[in-house]
Parts: sequence; structure tokens; C-alpha cells
Amino acid sequence: MTVQAQNQANYDESKVPALVLPDPFVSEKGMLINNLADWEKIRRPEIFHLFESVVYGILPKNFDAISFEKVNEKENPYPDLAELEEVNITVSRNGKSHTMRINLFLPKDKKGPFPVILLINYQPTYPDGSLVDEAFWPVSELLKRGYATASFHAETVAPDNNETYKNGIINTLYPEQIGMPNGMKAYGAWGWGSMRAMDYFEQHPQIDSKKSILVGHSRTGKAALWTSANDPRWAITYANESGCGGAALSRRKYGETVEAINNRFPYWFADNFKKYNGKEETLPIDQHMLPGLIAPRAIYYSSAKGDQWADPKGEFLGIKLGSRVYSEIYGKKIEFPSEFETLKSPIHQESVGYHIREGEHNLTWEDWSHFLEFVGKNLK
Repeated sequence: MTVQAQNQANYDESKVPALVLPDPFVSEKGMLINNLADWEKIRRPEIFHLFESVVYGILPKNFDAISFEKVNEKENPYPDLAELEEVNITVSRNGKSHTMRINLFLPKDKKGPFPVILLINYQPTYPDGSLVDEAFWPVSELLKRGYATASFHAETVAPDNNETYKNGIINTLYPEQIGMPNGMKAYGAWGWGSMRAMDYFEQHPQIDSKKSILVGHSRTGKAALWTSANDPRWAITYANESGCGGAALSRRKYGETVEAINNRFPYWFADNFKKYNGKEETLPIDQHMLPGLIAPRAIYYSSAKGDQWADPKGEFLGIKLGSRVYSEIYGKKIEFPSEFETLKSPIHQESVGYHIREGEHNLTWEDWSHFLEFVGKNLK
């Protein structure tokens, strides 16, 4: 299915449709939005509602109780660098409960509170019992640089599978979402898990939750963006190679399309999103409007030249056009090069950043190193 879809995908820029994009600065009633008050009271709520209704579905905020329990099941892989906290987070609603697990590493022999980096890990729980894949999540380097860092496996709140994705928080805590055209799907569930991790960070004496960073790659890059749009507690959000339904413009119809992603992963997005299969030009929004839901908090995108399926140019345009809210509404000093093809080095602006590297679809140390440089400039 994947190989066939990729072989049939458009990788020819001359075949990309002329882009006519919805204007983030014109309200649904035709009002020009050019100041902070109108943005936050009128236009931002409109755009949020459209993404919630048409693309991602609802991310429920309500529950009855939450508790945190430290357990001691695994050996600390970094005894000289870190204190390990394995934490069960149990949430109850309407008489039922669900428990998810986060693994948190705190720098050892350093003085906190520490800024924290949370990785939404799309990989299944490691069969050998390992807590960390250093090639994907460079815990030791993050610790050395003074960050606390945590991760949870997405499957612990919603399995990444069309047949079983409801067998987590959806069936247990939010069954009313099932069957709704804008009901919660996997991305909402993974975002929910990130928010529960943040609940733990906020009450932790060794974590500075005001300096919190949310990271996702590929599918969880999309989830990270939607999470941050819903939850203003994240200071910086990083989506690596998030492609269709994440960073990239849907109307380009380049690489993975709305139809391709909905056919292969029908449990990721709201059912309403399927109405736009092959009809991206009729969407009332596009992905360049997503950064505005996170502004003025910092946002970072990245691409790989060998990952044409994710449409690197579409990702670049998504952040470049999306940065207009930062500059025109929030007064940030931002300059993007006019041509994607001439981009030579990472773009690290005030609250907005981007890089593209050689290589294939992956979250690598090169990606992390560029991003951490951006974090150093923007985490205040």
C-alpha cells in the first residue's frame, strides 16, 4: 500500500496546483484582522474550531481525578548522569480509569529546577525492555546539557492501529467520542497523553514547567502541533518531518496527500477530514494556519531532502507563511528567504525556526543539534 501510493504520488513541482490559500487574517464574516485583540477574540477561535472540526477532531480536556505513582521496574540506563522516575499516571472519569506510563530522567548532580523536553514516542514499547533508543531520543546528551527529559509510548493511550486505536482512553474514558464526525481519534489521544505528562511536570519541584518543550517526529510531530494548539503550557513545540496533516500544505498535493493518508491511517484524523480526499482545494483551512494557534510561543519545523513523501517544500512554506502571525500580530522579528531551493543553513528566528538536512525520513542527532541551538536562543 505504501510503496504503491508513493509510486503514484506527484513529485513534480510543475504539476503542483496554483496555490490559493485561505487568509488567516480575514474572518469568516470578511473582517480584516490586524490587531492582537481581534486575533485572539475572533480569528484564532475560528481557525481552532475549523481544525478541530475538519482535521484533528476533539481533544477532550475534562476528567474527574488524576494521580501519580512512582514505580521501580527498570534499571536506570544512566546511573552516573540521571535520576530515573518511572511514573504511572492514572486518570479517572465517570467511574472508569486509565493508567499511562512516562519515563523521566532528571540530571544528576546538577541544580534544578530543569527545563524539560517531552518526546511523544510513536515506536511501540521496546520488546527487550529498554527505556531509551539513543539514536532517536538522545537522553545522555540532553542530560549533559542540563535538560530533564521524558517520553511516553503513544500506544499506551491509543494503539497505533486502525482495529485497536480505541482500546485506550477512547473506549475507557471518552466513549461518547466514538462515531462523532469530529470525535477524538489517535492524534487527540496522543495529545491527551502529552497533557497528562505536563500535569505531572507542573507539580514536580525539580522541573521548570514554564520551560517545557514538546517534540514529535512524523506522525507524532502532527500530534505535537495539535497538542500545543490545545494546551498553551508548552513553551516550544518541535515537529520533525511531520508532512501531510502536520507541517506541509495540503493544497500542494505533493507526496502524501489527504486521500493517501486517510486511506492508510483512517484512525488518525477526524472522520470529517475524509470529505476532502482529492478535494484539498475545498478545505476551509490549510496547514499554514496551524502555527498561528501556537503563537506567540516558539515553534520549530524540520525536513529531510530524501523525504519527498512528506513534501519538504510544503513544510517550509507551512512555517514561512505561518510565521506571519508571529510577525504581524505579535511583533516578532522574522525573515524567511524567498526561495526554498536556495536555503543553505538553518533558520533560527525569534520564536520560529526551520532546517532541512540531507538524508531520509528519521529523527537524527543532526536534527536534535539544530533544534537545541534554536532552543538555546529562544527558551527564556
